Amino acid sequence: MITRRRTLAMTALAAATALTLTACGTTEEASTGAGTTPAGEQITLTDGTGAEVTLDGPATKVVGTEWNVVENLVSLGVDPVGVADVAGYSAWSSAVPLVNEPADIGTRGEPSVETIASLAPDLIVATTDLPADAITQLKAIAPVLQVNSADGSKQIQQSEDNLELIAKATGTEDKATEVVGAYDQAVTDAKAKLDAAGLAGSKFLFADAYVDAGAVAIRPFGTGSLIGDVTTELGLENAWTGEVDPAYGLGSTDVEGLTTVGDVQFLYNSNSTQGDDPFASTLAATPCGSRCRS
Repeated sequence: MITRRRTLAMTALAAATALTLTACGTTEEASTGAGTTPAGEQITLTDGTGAEVTLDGPATKVVGTEWNVVENLVSLGVDPVGVADVAGYSAWSSAVPLVNEPADIGTRGEPSVETIASLAPDLIVATTDLPADAITQLKAIAPVLQVNSADGSKQIQQSEDNLELIAKATGTEDKATEVVGAYDQAVTDAKAKLDAAGLAGSKFLFADAYVDAGAVAIRPFGTGSLIGDVTTELGLENAWTGEVDPAYGLGSTDVEGLTTVGDVQFLYNSNSTQGDDPFASTLAATPCGSRCRS
């Protein structure tokens, strides 16, 4: 029997997002103390593709083409001038809300070159998922810093590496140290809460879902996913043993697939701003859904 527990889900999510989103106060100005690159001092970095990126100084007018890099920027106290799919970001990244009103630069997969050029950024931060032809066009506008999208062998370390790389580009290294420290503390606190609740060592299944042509498609977060790695670090046991992709640790299943995982804590991520929650609505009308109720 799957037990749905929103509170445990939020505990896991809070720990997962603390690495790049929370706990340090995302609206604070970036630190300018020791360990932060002074303004006007040239910066040379090696990005996630191995390319060398040179900046005249810490970037201040930054565009983010993917939500995870935007989360990093805001966490570091850098308000991006352009963000891909602002409405979608606001719906799914509520843990680190935008504090300014950035220009919407289009979709994450196809950013608008014209819109980005009009913003005259001094840095564009993208991921290795963005197509090469798009990167070429963006490099004609401003330096482009690409971070690795994911690494199924070390998701937490990859997230820290990405945060620190962006911090070096924006002169906010001290802030990055604070954010990583806050993550470590969040894990410690969450483990204590799980232990107090008698949930230490529990099996869990974390997933998100979407409705396609009336059918619910479920995406379990298995071993090698960021949330999977964080919840494992919390002392929980990932119940998803099905196939996952090597980069993101994500699987694919349906309603019937949930019936095979046994008696576990069911954790899920959803938002109500872009349509109904498929777990709370569509699944509730199925045999599995009735067992998923609290």
